[in-house]
Amino acid sequence: MIKKIQALLAIALVFTLIACEKDFEELNKNPFKPTQVEIGPLFNSVIQSLTLGWNEQLYLNNETIYKLTQQAALSATTFQNVSIGTEEVWSRYYAALSDIRDIESRMDNFEDDQEATNNVRAMLKVVLAYKTFRLSDLFGGMPFFDAGKGFENLELVRPKFDTQEAIYKALLDDLKWVNDNANINPAPTTAAGEAYISFNGFDQLFNEDMAMWVKFANSLRLRHAIRMVEKEPTLANEIIKEILENDLPLIEAGEEVAMWPSKLAWRNEGMFWSFREHKKMRMGTTMWNQLSDSDATDGSGIFDKRVHIFFEPNNENEWVAFPQNPTAATEPSGGSPYQQLRDDNHSFKGVSNIYSPFNYFLIRDEDYVPELLQTAAEVHFLKAEAYLRGLGVALDEDKAKQEYKAGVTTSIVFWHNIAGSTPIWTVNTPVLEGQEQFVIYNHPSINFTGGTDKLELIYKQRWIDAFRQPWEAYALGRRTKETPIEGQRIEHNRFSYPPSEIENNPENWSTHVAEMGADDELTKVWWME
Repeated sequence: MIKKIQALLAIALVFTLIACEKDFEELNKNPFKPTQVEIGPLFNSVIQSLTLGWNEQLYLNNETIYKLTQQAALSATTFQNVSIGTEEVWSRYYAALSDIRDIESRMDNFEDDQEATNNVRAMLKVVLAYKTFRLSDLFGGMPFFDAGKGFENLELVRPKFDTQEAIYKALLDDLKWVNDNANINPAPTTAAGEAYISFNGFDQLFNEDMAMWVKFANSLRLRHAIRMVEKEPTLANEIIKEILENDLPLIEAGEEVAMWPSKLAWRNEGMFWSFREHKKMRMGTTMWNQLSDSDATDGSGIFDKRVHIFFEPNNENEWVAFPQNPTAATEPSGGSPYQQLRDDNHSFKGVSNIYSPFNYFLIRDEDYVPELLQTAAEVHFLKAEAYLRGLGVALDEDKAKQEYKAGVTTSIVFWHNIAGSTPIWTVNTPVLEGQEQFVIYNHPSINFTGGTDKLELIYKQRWIDAFRQPWEAYALGRRTKETPIEGQRIEHNRFSYPPSEIENNPENWSTHVAEMGADDELTKVWWME
């Protein structure tokens, strides 16, 4: 009897396996079958992963990178648990990478016209490039080509590290593919008559506007080609030349790439939390000196009104910057400029708040202030640098000046629009009057004329525009060594790999570290000279 039951179970198992295999064959024909999670929701989770993590904002940006870039001042020693931030940014990247690899696999198994997957592939390649460039610029080499594929092959659960050089070149190739293959025309079908596959409303970044995806792809190519131009000049110049001489579409004013909370039905609670958690971020003297002619506490020396968007006066309504390099005699900073009680009593920042804090509304708004990925102003500054240095194109100071001016004025307008569109910003809302952005541009410390170091001006204004992208200012400072600085520039070239990677992938980590020299902040990433 037992043998009969075993035989019947064996037969049932065979039929079950055949049925399962048949189901998988059907799934391979169409990656959108409802028998598994559809790729639309998967892509939505990837887009959501573009937001900054709470610990990333606190421990990496606020406690570490702002101090390195001197875009702001850390007025007191705080938690300094950098590894909490690196753990979060690392783990969030690889969780998203797993979803990306899953979608890639489904598209690879699509048995109909592969051209029909071009737009979906293009969007995925751009997001992957943005996320990977950002992580690699923080750490250097990293597991990439085999990473995120553990669901396909258990041997890839602990993937090897790849060099940053190899990663950069592959991503730049991918972004070129996007420009060359994305369908931005209204034609709904491929040449073979196949309908283009879409994410069916789950693209919350550009709503499947392929023209915008191509612009973002080309803008990222320009950013990272210039970033590696000292290390890989031939390839970098070829990319810059292709983009600028062919006038390939780039991000323009009003098209800033950002994560808008209200658009994504998401509340950016992590931003406010990261400031109120330790209360120590203040306007530093380095940024203050780029925006004001004097230290007059009444603000009479201010010539660049972006200062009113980035910061605010202290509890006595005075503009006072915290020394970027404090001494033992520097008075301590205190007060409660980032506590929620200011919702009801905005003027009270705590009697000991003697230095200018970040503008409360800029970091308090959870619905309308965006997290920035790339601004139109940055694109102008990239083009200005290319023309001024003759990178990929003929040196043309007039074009450099034109792009620089567009960058400055675009940045000023953009930041004022942010302040003006935030409903909770009800006190001292900065307003541009008429053509005031051009008046600001003509200030001697901004204007692109005379005997000024024009390249230094470009870097300074890009540094200012990246005020809420300190990781970009960090990369710019490492590459150029010409961003505004007081005192000696801290030699900090990368972050150490998070402890979890060392613990969970020790052999591959140790192999990579042996090749790179040391896993510390003094080791340079690939594109640094």
